[in-house]
This record gives sequence, C-alpha cells and structure tokens, in this order.
Amino acid sequence: MFFLLRMAFWLTVVCVLLPSGSNTPPDAQIDATQAASLATAAVSDVRGFCDRQPDACEVGGKVAVAIGHKAEAGARTLFEFISAKVNEKSAPEKASTKFAPASGQSAQYGAQSGTLTQVDMAPSWQAPVPLPPRREARAGRPAV
Repeated sequence: MFFLLRMAFWLTVVCVLLPSGSNTPPDAQIDATQAASLATAAVSDVRGFCDRQPDACEVGGKVAVAIGHKAEAGARTLFEFISAKVNEKSAPEKASTKFAPASGQSAQYGAQSGTLTQVDMAPSWQAPVPLPPRREARAGRPAV
C-alpha cells in the first residue's frame, strides 16, 4: 500500500515538472517575483497555524517525535547491520567459532550470539574421504 502512495507521489512530481508546451493560458503564467511573494505568504500562513489550531499542532508534534524515534531506531539497526557485514569481511572467522558466545557472556545467556557450546557444534562423526583409484587399476595393469 505504501508503495502505491510513493508511486503516486513521484508520478505527480514528474507530471508537474514536465514542460506544458506553448498552449498555457496567459493568466496562468507567473514570473519570479510573484512566485517569491506567494511563497512568503504561504510561509507566514504556516507560521500562524499553531495559533489557529493548537490541538492539531500538539498532536502533530507528538507524531513528529514518534517518527523521529522510529527513524533513529531504523538508522541504528541499519548501522549495526552494515557494521556487522564489514566486520565479517575484514576478519573472517572459522565456522566452528562463528557461533561461540562473545567474551564476557556465558553460553546460557548468549541469546544474540547463539546458545550452542563448542562441544555441541563439534561434528560427532565424519565419513572417510575415498581415495581416487590408482593409475594401474584404471589402466587395467597389475600393481608392482
């Protein structure tokens, strides 16, 4: 749903910025001084909004603070993710020690780094690696 709203916003911006051609009525054309005076009037009207609607201004302030906190938490999460990826690339570790608890944490409280101990992660059995056949056996000759 949010994707559709963003798409509609950007399509509106593109449509406004596209050149309109030469069929613009003369009364719709605005020069730079008129645009500046209209912008100044709009800014002064926005400044007086909190005087006219104090309840809406207070709720808007609370919403702005909540959005700021969410943005800060999202930025912190993104920073931690990127830092973790950079640390993984700069200091590669063995797979067996990758899930070991961090220093200062015991294995039972290491929920963020895993709860398995080194003994738990050690493989209990590995199949032997088969050797390739000898050259003599492949050629059908007897071994010397």
